[in-house]
Amino acid sequence: MNFPFYIARRYLISKKSHNIINIISGISVVGVAIGAMALVIVLSVFNGFDKLVVSLFSSFNPSIQITASHGKTFNLSSLPIDKIRKIPGVIHITEVIEEDALMKYKENQSIVTIKGVSESYRKMSGLDTMIVEGTFTLEDGEQDFAILGYGVAATLGCNLQDYLNPISVYVPRRDASFSGGFENAFSTDVIFPSGFFQIQYDYDIKYAILPLRFAKKILDYDDERTSLEIDLARNADHDKVQEQIGLLAGKDFIIKNRYQQQEILYQIMVSEKNYIFMILTLILIIATFNVIGTLSMLILDKKKDIAVLQSMGAGQPLIRRIFLFEGLLISFIGAISGLVLGAIICWLQIRFGLVRLGADDSSFIVSAYPVNMQVADFVLVFFTVMTIGLLATWYPVYNIRKIHLRQIKLD
Repeated sequence: MNFPFYIARRYLISKKSHNIINIISGISVVGVAIGAMALVIVLSVFNGFDKLVVSLFSSFNPSIQITASHGKTFNLSSLPIDKIRKIPGVIHITEVIEEDALMKYKENQSIVTIKGVSESYRKMSGLDTMIVEGTFTLEDGEQDFAILGYGVAATLGCNLQDYLNPISVYVPRRDASFSGGFENAFSTDVIFPSGFFQIQYDYDIKYAILPLRFAKKILDYDDERTSLEIDLARNADHDKVQEQIGLLAGKDFIIKNRYQQQEILYQIMVSEKNYIFMILTLILIIATFNVIGTLSMLILDKKKDIAVLQSMGAGQPLIRRIFLFEGLLISFIGAISGLVLGAIICWLQIRFGLVRLGADDSSFIVSAYPVNMQVADFVLVFFTVMTIGLLATWYPVYNIRKIHLRQIKLD
């Protein structure tokens, strides 16, 4: 066994001449453990929210989205769709037309974004799992239906059982002329709702999903589309597929993956996670000040042992390594204890949902704080704790010669 490590281990577990040193050593270990535990728990909770948000947006945002780099629409014939379908990993392609519209039901009205989608949308979207009322039905023979966001439905006061009053949809004509009256300025049609979906407030209050043929008819579109949405296989290399589609589409199109479609949101979430990590790291640094006090008092307590070791030929580097190992052992025990405790608390939260987001009858999507433990976070926290512990240990160890050894000679 390494001699400095052996002595450091004996110093850590042996009883000191002053009981206060044992107490401070215990406080040091507990402080480091609590800091490491807090880091693990907070990072795991942020991972849980990240996973939850991604799962929610994956029901609406496609794996890959193609839009025009200039203007709102593009001609479908300008894209090599057949070649894109043949790219390994591509499963479904949905044609999309999006436009702002006015919806009116009885006396209520709301400005919404209508999203006309082709038949493959149901296969590639997880929206059918987000239906909270009604069914996922867009077409039934020649009859068209709309699926409304829950917020849109609430604003309009829609009733799925009302078969007498359809929803009126108004969109501006391309050649709109207000001089001829309201009828000449807007194209209008009617449609019945088949279901309501609930994903996230910004979507629920904004979107209405319609059949592509209905959107084409009311907007007077032929070959125009606002976007193409592409669904990829789970084992597909998303970055590679995105690059291949970009090469086929050319510079006239913008190719975005799921994260790029919600870039600002994900940047905010990553920034929040980083800021919280830095704040907790600062708290951990304050907690490790106990390590400095513990080592300083231990060096004073063991000054006779240091004198004996010097008389036996031990040099300053050996003595410094002994107390360096002592400080690292405190940090190591605290780090491992914190990681284990953090993992246990996270598992309990996943298994039993101990900490809840609100009351049992709340409208939250999940009832308890979501948690997702990742090995990378545990490794990051461990090395962060050990690095801080090393820096905290180095200060009193470095000053052995300047202060404590000088005091030993005077004694």
